[in-house]
Amino acid sequence: MNQNFSKFKQRIAGFTLFTTILISANASAEWSIVNLGASYLSGAGDSDALAINNSGQVAGVFTPKYSENPKAFLIDLDGEGFTTLGTLSDPGTAFPTDFATEINDSGQVVGFSRTVGGRDHAFITGPNGVGIIDLGTLGGLDSAAYGVNNSGQVVGESYMPGNTSRHAFITGPNSIGMTDLGTLGGTYSGAGGINDSGQVAGNSSISGDTATHAFITGPNGIGMTDLGTLGGTHSFASGINNFGQVVGASTTVDGNRHAFITGSNGEDMTDLGTMGADFSFAFDINNLGQAIGIAGFDGCSYCENSFVYSDGVMVNLSKLDEVISSGWTHLLARDINDHGQIVGYGILHGVTQAFLLSGADDKDFFRNYVETPMIPEPQTYAMLLAGLGLLGFMAQRRKKFNLS
Repeated sequence: MNQNFSKFKQRIAGFTLFTTILISANASAEWSIVNLGASYLSGAGDSDALAINNSGQVAGVFTPKYSENPKAFLIDLDGEGFTTLGTLSDPGTAFPTDFATEINDSGQVVGFSRTVGGRDHAFITGPNGVGIIDLGTLGGLDSAAYGVNNSGQVVGESYMPGNTSRHAFITGPNSIGMTDLGTLGGTYSGAGGINDSGQVAGNSSISGDTATHAFITGPNGIGMTDLGTLGGTHSFASGINNFGQVVGASTTVDGNRHAFITGSNGEDMTDLGTMGADFSFAFDINNLGQAIGIAGFDGCSYCENSFVYSDGVMVNLSKLDEVISSGWTHLLARDINDHGQIVGYGILHGVTQAFLLSGADDKDFFRNYVETPMIPEPQTYAMLLAGLGLLGFMAQRRKKFNLS
């Protein structure tokens, strides 16, 4: 640093640093994290929250103690507490498995469940998780649902007749019927999310099956548009909001994988970067344009921490004071609602637990967030005095269950 700073400039530097620290600390004061496993899943072993709606209902999976078979659950944060969802299995099935993957605002949950015949089928429940309906397949043995909108349209993927390929599907409103969405020219496609106009986001192999590209459809699943890549070979879409903004990940020119976000209707794929390493993946996006996902961070390319992206800023959720002081590590954010509530799983006292993290609705936090306050060099003072002294950083659905 230049040793010829005047005392005046040194005072400005000290004041700026002090102010930055205060604003950063105060901005994060509204964040809070709740252990959903301990609060609602009494007697459970591991737990994972995969989806949250705007009504404060959370869907996910847990493994009962002394069992290896996951069960789907619904938690109503403002009402009835915890409910185990139904199953498509016969009660005497040796290895029943049920996964909940998404929920709409009326509490209809989708996912997949082991059937009486021993196959995994996509399902949807009634409102508030009551009842369970087998959605069948596109002619193959297995299927899984990964998205549902507020009209009850369901999307996912299913094996085709012969079980040699899988295709994305969409149902009609109220989950009636199952329609093959086709592909971008290859043999595989899968749908990861759907918005309230029926636009679907997902992935498909392209001609020759040499690569997989993210896609978006028009309303009600009509048409399939290739979203391209960030310069690499592959891209994957995992979430979509009501404006048609899509998130996911793409390989880059240098072979790394970066999270992306698009503009409305899937236009203009933008690289979200990372948190200092060479990897990131966005899982979901809410209607405010806030995205969540995972990314490697500086100094540890293979270490993955969860992030929330908002207003051009990517924040490492595992580094929040509230998360650290509560003892949580290895957070994996799965979903975010329009109130800035984030759900997923993390490690707490050596156990994998579902969590609810609140605070992403605090716009001041993102506007003022500074990961590491720095004392500026002389040439930055003009910007500081112009009101640009608080420098943000630009860096950087859920995990999909593969059908066997």
